[in-house]
Amino acid sequence: MVDIDKIRRSAGIIGESEQIQEMLALIGQVANTDISVLITGESGSGKEVVAKAVHKNSRRKFEKMVTVNCAAIPSGIIESELFGHKKGAYTGAGADRKGYFESANKGTIFLDEIGEMPMDTQVKVLRVLESGEFMRVGDSKTLYTDVRVIAATNKKLEELVR
Repeated sequence: MVDIDKIRRSAGIIGESEQIQEMLALIGQVANTDISVLITGESGSGKEVVAKAVHKNSRRKFEKMVTVNCAAIPSGIIESELFGHKKGAYTGAGADRKGYFESANKGTIFLDEIGEMPMDTQVKVLRVLESGEFMRVGDSKTLYTDVRVIAATNKKLEELVR
């Protein structure tokens, strides 16, 4: 049985409408699974609040939740931010660096504004979704992460795919 009041309190969700009740029930259904979640909605509609509610009511709630605003990271460095880099991979890479996927291991990564992610980076994120595998920029060694992915967008992804 899903405790909607517990979910509501855990994320500070307010409102009593039928749509809010349905959303809380849906959060309860997906929270304890490890499936990836896509949250859609207009800007300012509370997508990050929903992502936090899913994380806080999951088996991963005692682990880290890493939030990444994909729209705020320039396309030239987003792969380094997500997957990390090896020392010397590019000018200014003075040391090995963990990326967000590695930092979120055992926890949750929230990819906000996923619709803004460059196409070539999407392919690499798909690999993480399918197998948990990734490579740091400039490295040839495959690494593994056990992370739950929650993504959000205000874009109509089906239209973008077409």
